[in-house]
Amino acid sequence: MFKRYPDSYRMPVYPTHRSASLPAAVLEATKQNAVNTRMVEGGNGLENFQTANPFPIPQNGLEVIWNHITRYRGGSMRRLVAQATPQANGSYSLVYFQDEFTFRDALTDFDASKESNVLFYFKQRVTAPSRLAGNVLLVHETLDQVKEPRLAWLYNAGQRRVRRAPQVSYDGPGTAADGLRTSDNFDMFNGAPDRYDWKLEGKKEIYIPYNAYKLDSPSLKYSEIVKAGHINQDLTRYELHRVWHVTATLKSGERHIYAKRDFYIDEDTWQAALIDHYDGRGTLWRVAEAHAQYYYDKQVPWYTVETLYDLLSGRYLALGMKNEEKQAYDFNYKAASSDYTPAALRQAGVR
Repeated sequence: MFKRYPDSYRMPVYPTHRSASLPAAVLEATKQNAVNTRMVEGGNGLENFQTANPFPIPQNGLEVIWNHITRYRGGSMRRLVAQATPQANGSYSLVYFQDEFTFRDALTDFDASKESNVLFYFKQRVTAPSRLAGNVLLVHETLDQVKEPRLAWLYNAGQRRVRRAPQVSYDGPGTAADGLRTSDNFDMFNGAPDRYDWKLEGKKEIYIPYNAYKLDSPSLKYSEIVKAGHINQDLTRYELHRVWHVTATLKSGERHIYAKRDFYIDEDTWQAALIDHYDGRGTLWRVAEAHAQYYYDKQVPWYTVETLYDLLSGRYLALGMKNEEKQAYDFNYKAASSDYTPAALRQAGVR
């Protein structure tokens, strides 16, 4: 980034504050996972897992990635956020999303006696611009996506039809992202890990985005954040933290636009903080930075803004901005399994 944008990119460095902590129930579940959870299906699924963080003492790269995929995010929440995909000159338009997200054990009708391969449920409704408004994505995220692939449906507001959406996975196009991210770029990385070989490179201290409260200030306008080439780095904060370094290399015979990925995952939260993406020629193509914060009142660490920079085109994506939204995050959101069915999609699209 310094090489690509030598006149504008900077990293404001501040003293380290290890601000994250998790609820006692989550910590207790993590202790149980440490002795009970194991990987199945060649590492592509989990057994005897509960709540979050199956491998608090990871022994390999895939265990670290599972900690990111399953990390604690409040159990159930609803949020209103904006996404920008600026042109190289900085001009942009916004897409607005309403996301609803519930882990299975946080459903109001959760029944522990019923076996299920579902990890969490996710529903995303586009609320603006008008040409996209009303389109809704529904995902049932499975724990073992090789045994039972992710279930996804799309409601097209123009056609008023619900259709299965198998393309919402791996390197399928991200929603309204103008080709600047893949489906598995959302949340920095999501979905089945089966197309890559994962190698744990070790643990190191590096400067990563952290405690991004300035970037999340409600006094900011989106136009103050979104700039040409990258977001306004004067609003960012970097701290020295320990991270797990994991390398993902595309398996022989598998297909993905990213041939290699370098993950740097925060030791305290298991959130991916930085990811470098390489193309099939071994060229560094895209760089992802996650500007994270800790929601103290809910004991939830999560992202303020996810950025994905395309070093070749000079464009980027910024997802998760909520500075101009009122009551953007609702961690008290309650949902039942019936709220995450294909039948509920059409109702969500016409609200």
